[in-house]
Amino acid sequence: MSRPPRPAPRETTTASEEETIRLARDLAKSFNGREVVLLTGELGAGKTVFVKGLAAGLGMKDTRSVCSPSYTLLNIYQAKFAIYHFDLYRLSRTSEVRDLGLEDFLENGVVVVEWAEKLPPDIQGIRVTIKVGKAGRRTIRVER
Repeated sequence: MSRPPRPAPRETTTASEEETIRLARDLAKSFNGREVVLLTGELGAGKTVFVKGLAAGLGMKDTRSVCSPSYTLLNIYQAKFAIYHFDLYRLSRTSEVRDLGLEDFLENGVVVVEWAEKLPPDIQGIRVTIKVGKAGRRTIRVER
């Protein structure tokens, strides 16, 4: 039995943090609580801003506590579903990534991973790539 074809990637350009948050919020509204969102983009591209939008879309009332877990590696937020927000920026070895136990969180809430390019390729999810353009614009590609 073959899988249905994946939808074509969606690419959007945003011109502000608010537009990026709105895009992520709209994406999250369709989540069922078992999604994995894999974020890639250079430092300062807006990955954490995108996570704020996801949290808002999942019903988190005050997203000011959403911040990059660069030092702690994982932040957990409560919304309609638990949100497990990982940041792999400071990890450099594959063994460090494996030691996180990311698999333990899959299927138990929404897992969001910044710097997802450091994950093993077998981790599947919604891939979000953010590229910085001119005048603060962001091109955001979402592949389901």
